[in-house]
Amino acid sequence: MTSAKHFSLRALPLAAAFVAAGISATALASSHREAPFITTAPKVDGTDLYMFMSYEAGRDGYVTLIANYQPLQAPYGGPNYFKMDPNALYEIHVDNNGDAKEDISFQFRFQNKLNSIALPVGGKNVAIPLTQAGQVSGLRSAALNVTETYSVDVVRGDRRTGSRSAISNASGGGKTFDKPVDNIGTKTIPDYAGYAAKHIYNVNIPGCSMPAKMFVGQRKEAFAVNLGTIFDLVNAPVAVITDPTLINAAPNTIDDANVTSLALEVHKSCLTQASEPVIGAWTTASLRQGSLLDPTPKAGHQTTAISGGAWTQVSRLGMPLVNEVVIGLPDKDRFNGSKPKDDGQFADYVTNPTLPALLEIALALPNTAPTNFPRTDLVTTFLTGIPGVNQPAGVVASEQLRLNTGIAPVPFAQQNRLGIVGSVLSGGNDFAGFPNGRRPKDDIVDISLVAVMGGLCMANGDTNAFGFGAACKPSAVPLKETAFKLHDAVDQAVVPLLAGFPYLNTPMPGAQ
Repeated sequence: MTSAKHFSLRALPLAAAFVAAGISATALASSHREAPFITTAPKVDGTDLYMFMSYEAGRDGYVTLIANYQPLQAPYGGPNYFKMDPNALYEIHVDNNGDAKEDISFQFRFQNKLNSIALPVGGKNVAIPLTQAGQVSGLRSAALNVTETYSVDVVRGDRRTGSRSAISNASGGGKTFDKPVDNIGTKTIPDYAGYAAKHIYNVNIPGCSMPAKMFVGQRKEAFAVNLGTIFDLVNAPVAVITDPTLINAAPNTIDDANVTSLALEVHKSCLTQASEPVIGAWTTASLRQGSLLDPTPKAGHQTTAISGGAWTQVSRLGMPLVNEVVIGLPDKDRFNGSKPKDDGQFADYVTNPTLPALLEIALALPNTAPTNFPRTDLVTTFLTGIPGVNQPAGVVASEQLRLNTGIAPVPFAQQNRLGIVGSVLSGGNDFAGFPNGRRPKDDIVDISLVAVMGGLCMANGDTNAFGFGAACKPSAVPLKETAFKLHDAVDQAVVPLLAGFPYLNTPMPGAQ
C-alpha cells in the first residue's frame, strides 16, 4: 500500500493531470446523450460509472461497482416508465493486469414479462393500459402488469469467447433476479425504500470464495450540476465561478431526475490478480447487429422490433465525460464502439484539447487557456493511471476508471469532496477518492475546472518538479492562482446518499 507521505509529495499534480485529460470545463455533467447514435437508443446510454472501496461499516475489503444507464429519467415518465431493454447486453468490465483488455466481465440480461392483467368491462375482459393495477409492496406483486427480471453471467477472459458461468442467489441458488418497478408514486408504492431493499441480493460469484451483493433498479440521480446553464455556453458570471464562497450558489438542475443502476459489491480478492492491487473498469452496452421492424406487430410487450445477429457495442464509459466533452463530434460514435486497447487513435483529443479554448469562447475571456502543447503529460496520466497511486505495473495505455484496492476507504463524513486534489491541498489523508476510482460524493466538476485551466502546471513550477515537462510551468497558465478557485457553483457534497450499498439514494417518486 502506498504511503500517505508519498501521496502528499506527488498526488496533487498527477491527479490534476488525470482529471484534466478526462473531464471538460465546458459541459460539466454526467454522460448524457453524448454521441449522435446513442441519442436514438436511450435505454443503452451509459451515464456514470462509480468504483470505490466500500465505506459501509463492516464491509472492509469490498469494492463497489455502479453502472448507471438511461439518463435524465423524469419521475413522472409513465405509463411505461424506464424498463431495461431485453434486446441489449449490459456489461461491467474489469482489467486486473493492466493490459487494456477485460479479464472479468459481468454481463446483465433483462426479461420483461407481460402479465396481461385485464378487467371485466361490460361483460368483456379488457387488457389494462398501465404498468400496474393496484398497490405494489412485495416481490412480483400481483398488481404489476409487467414484471422485470434479470440474470448475470461472469465471463473470465475475452467477453465473447471466455469461460462463462452464472451468478446465483445465495438463498436458494436461483439464477434469475427480480428488478423493482420504477418509483411510480407514493399511492402505488407507499414505502419505496423498503420495497427496493427487498431487491438487494446476497449472491455467489463462481470462482469467488467471498459472497457478494447485487442490486439492479432505479435510483435518484447522484450527480450535481447546473446542466442547462453549462450547455448554454457556461451562462454564469465569472465572478461567481471564481469565488469559492459561492460553491453552492446555483441549483442542481437534475436534482429531480432518476437513473437505473447496475450495482455490485465484490470482495477485492475476487477482482485483483496476483500481487497487483490496481484494477481498471469500464461499462458497455451492446445491441444486436440487425433489427427488423414488423409493420403489424403481434400482441405482447415490445414486439415491433425483431433483433438478431452479433452483439455490437454502442455505448462505453469509464472515466466520466470523456466521450461527451473530450472526444470530437466526428469520433463520438467510434469511441462508443471502441475498446480500451485501441485508445491510441484518440490521443490528439488529449494532446491538443479543444476544451480550454471552448471555455475562452464561452466566458469571453480570450487568452486564458494553458499554452503548453502538446499535452503529453495529460496523455501519460490519462491513459496509464497515476504513478504511485493507481498505475498498474506494466500498464498498457488505455482509458479506464482505475482503483487501487490497497488504499483504505474513508468514512463518508471525512471524505474530501475534491478527492485526492482536495486532500493534498488541505493537508489531509483522503486518497481513496477521484481520480483513484470514483465515489458518489467526489466533485469531479470542480476538480476538473482546477486542472483543465492550469492547476497542473502551477503545481509543476519552473523547475519541472513533477516531471510534466519544462513547458508545463506557471508562465503557461494565464489564470495563475485563479485556476485553483474555479468551481461550477453546484455542490456535489450535498447530494443525499445512502450510508451503504447500493449507496445511491431512493429514486424520486412520480407523484407524492
